[in-house]
Amino acid sequence: MTGLWVLLFALGFSGCAAWGIRRTNGAFRDGARADDRERLSAVDIGAELGERATLVQFSSAFCAPCRATRVLLTDIAKTVDGVATIDIDAEENLDLVRRLHIMRTPTVLVLDAAGTVSTRASGLPRREQVLAALGNAVGERQ
Repeated sequence: MTGLWVLLFALGFSGCAAWGIRRTNGAFRDGARADDRERLSAVDIGAELGERATLVQFSSAFCAPCRATRVLLTDIAKTVDGVATIDIDAEENLDLVRRLHIMRTPTVLVLDAAGTVSTRASGLPRREQVLAALGNAVGERQ
């Protein structure tokens, strides 16, 4: 009988954990006050910043969601004027990963025109989420 209770508890716990992960996967969050936000330069990310905003993706070689995220961000950058996209290999840039507290791949940072991190998402974001995050980043600078 004890084994049945342990099994039920384990199933309930894993179900709640899966629900929580699925709910937050790819969602953009704004965890820092405007004064505490990290600012990245072209030297930091190894490419020029976008005129209006920059989408920075941290990825790794064997990450399947990273490929889908790269395609999504590239497509958005092609359709939205003044937006650049940069893909950074997390394994080759560990100092930057540690500095920005990147915990998993893909992680997407949305930078405004000045290079300030406006928001970030871990996991594969949806197109609407990226466009809304871009709108907020561009709106902050106006």
